[in-house]
This record gives sequence, structure tokens and C-alpha cells, in this order.
Amino acid sequence: MKIHSRTLISLLVVTSLFVAIPRSARGQFDYIDISNPFLRKVPMAIPVFKSLSGSGGERPLALKMTRGITHYLEFTSYFTILDSGSYLFDPERSGITAIDINFGNWTVIGAEMLITGGVKLSGQIMELELRLFDTFKQKLIIGKRYRGPVEDQDRMIRRFCGEVILSLTGKRGFFNSRLAFVSNGTGHKEIYVCRFDGKEVHRLTYYKSISMLPDWSSDSRHLAYVSYRNGRPQIFIHRLAGGHVRSLTKPGLQITPAWRPGRAELAATLSLGGDQEIYLLTAAGKTIKRLTNSRGIDVDPTWSPDGKKVAFVSKRSGNPQIYIKDIATGRVTRLTYHGRYNTQPSWSPNGDLIAYSSMEQGQINIYVSDIEGNNPVRLTSDQGDNEAPTWSPDGSLIAFSSTRTGKSRIFVMTRYGTDQRQLIALDGEQSDPSWSPNTMQ
Repeated sequence: MKIHSRTLISLLVVTSLFVAIPRSARGQFDYIDISNPFLRKVPMAIPVFKSLSGSGGERPLALKMTRGITHYLEFTSYFTILDSGSYLFDPERSGITAIDINFGNWTVIGAEMLITGGVKLSGQIMELELRLFDTFKQKLIIGKRYRGPVEDQDRMIRRFCGEVILSLTGKRGFFNSRLAFVSNGTGHKEIYVCRFDGKEVHRLTYYKSISMLPDWSSDSRHLAYVSYRNGRPQIFIHRLAGGHVRSLTKPGLQITPAWRPGRAELAATLSLGGDQEIYLLTAAGKTIKRLTNSRGIDVDPTWSPDGKKVAFVSKRSGNPQIYIKDIATGRVTRLTYHGRYNTQPSWSPNGDLIAYSSMEQGQINIYVSDIEGNNPVRLTSDQGDNEAPTWSPDGSLIAFSSTRTGKSRIFVMTRYGTDQRQLIALDGEQSDPSWSPNTMQ
């Protein structure tokens, strides 16, 4: 997305409060094993940040940012944030550095991690100090100082949350990502975009038609989606900065666009020869090559993270099943064998799993499988229809649509199916979620 001059002026100044330890030398900081399906949530304490100058304007700002960082870290499902009523320490009466902290005050209430913060205002410029401690080892894990306009406060805490997750898991997290989805609250299916946590929802299309199946480009600057605005299903490319929209000039049906990672290319289902097959296209809509060639319908492409393979749905065996094609060799293998109706594959950012929707006994649920098709695991059950899985950019969470509350809504869960909760509740119904990569902001 194009960076405007105002944004350039307000870019954060970030300094480290300690010398970062190289990844290869800091195995002791790998506190969270994200590959463990029985992951225990880490008890964490986040006391209200300290007013560093005593200014009256700093206190409400400190409280707001404390609540913000608590919300973001709790959203990851990695932590249990302890009730502030159990705290034996008040940063306002003491300090926020290791020398000022009695770590026994935190371990006695069960806190294994501690975040302290301090806020200083100089006009409309804010300085924010944030530190993450291991209370049992009595060690500073990471410390950062941010300086920038007050309006950038949310960017500061999101950036620090990313540093926290990177330090504890080795991955950056998803704090600068967004979700695109479909909602029919206006009486028409339109595309909407929101923050990763369902906040700051805004409407993207105003076509008064049917729009669906959004998919993000690797740089998060463009959305591809399908719309019937011209009377037939066409793929549109929407540049988010400036709102420029163009359609693909192809005859016949155009559906299920999927951007190829790291390239201005996308796979899509077209009916150029009458049969629905998947083609590789440039971002301008020029055909590069045909990817599938079978008597059955081929739809729903999803790319491996390296862009070398594509998973898709085909009826070549009689019923919808998921297949994987190696682009270089042309070899096609079947992924799913259980059930008679498997659709909507979504390849994880880590490349190790594929999530998909499967219908059994009239109910749709979400499964994950390794890329060899071994040991498929059901993540949802007995709660309406659950479909259209999409991965967070770090591979830790899956967003999906569910009818468990009656209407279709967007939910999120961990990659193991735990911590399922609703994200968005707008008028009408919401469906077709698509999780973006992290942006630079």
C-alpha cells in the first residue's frame, strides 16, 4: 500500500532497551511451543503502565494502552492475563525496571511473565517504554522504547506485541494483519475489511449485487474477489490504496481467485473451454498457463507458501475431493479420501497443514491434514455448519464462518481447534473470511 507523506512523518522511532540475543543462542526464550496441541497458557501480569512525568494526560493514555496490549496478547490464546486485583505491586509507587521489581511479588500470585510500561508526554509526542520479564528467572526478555505522535499509540503496542510473540515463539504474530469477508447486511453481498480482531470494520464494495470469495495479495495491497455486478461472475482486482478497481477481461465464468505468494499472479477457475478448469493468470488477466485438465470441475485453488504447489477441489473422482499439483512436474496427488464432499482448502503459512471443509451426515465441519493427507483431524463439531477456513499469517489461528448461533458469523480458533470465539456481529450474515499477510505498519 502506498505510504502517504503524513504517514512517513509519523513513523515510529524505536530503540532497544537491551541487546537482542541472536535466535540461535536464545533457546531459553522459546517459552511457547506452538507445535504442541496441548499447549498450556502462560500466566502473565500486565499492571497499568506508569506515568513517567506525572502529567495528568499520561494516566488515561497509560490505562488505554495497558488495556490494548492486554487485549492483543489475550487474543493470541497463548496467555492467561491475571486479574489486576491480585497484584501486590503498583508501578506508580515504584519503578518498571528489573532493579525496582520484587519478582517474588509476581511469582507468588502465579505470574510467569510480566510486562511493565511507562508513558511520557511532550505535547503531542509520546515516549513509551515497554519490557517483558521472566519472573521466575528474574530476567528481562525484551525491552523497547518507542517515540512518535500520540495518534500512533496503537501501532506502538501492536509492534511490541509482535516483538513479544517473536521472542517467545520465534514467529512475528499477526498484529498488523486484516480480514476481508462478505456480509449481506445491506440486502446485498458486499466485501468488507476489518482488523485481525474484528475491530474497525469498513465496507469495501458498493455494487448492490453479489460479491464474494475475497483473496489478499502477498503485499496486502490488493484484494481479488468475484462479483456479479455486470450480470455474470467476474474476478475484480481492487487496489486498497486509492480504491482503483478493474475486472479480468475473460469470457465465461470467472471464480475462486487465489494470489500466488510473492508474485503478481493468481490462479482462478475459468470456463474458457466450457469445462471449469484452473488457470494461472497475470495480475492484468493474461493467461500464463492452464493448471488443470480433467473431465470434472476444478475449483478453489490455494497455494503452498513457496508458490510451487497448488491444492484445489476437483470432481474428477465423482465427488468433490482435494488434490495437490506440483507446478514444475505437473504431478497431481489426491489429498482427501475420508468423506464424500471435501472443499475450500487453505494452505497454512508454515506449509505443513491444509485446512478444509468436509460434509458428513449433512453437516459441514473444518478439518486439518498434513500435506500427505495423513491423519486428518476435525476441529469443529456439533455446532452448526463450519466452513471457509483461513489462516493467520503466523499459522497459529484459523478464522472461519459458522452458523452455530443461527446466522452465519465469522469465528476464530487456534490451529488445534481450541478457544473458538466469535469475531464479528453485523447485521445480516457474514461469510468467506480471508486473512491477510502482515503489513509493514
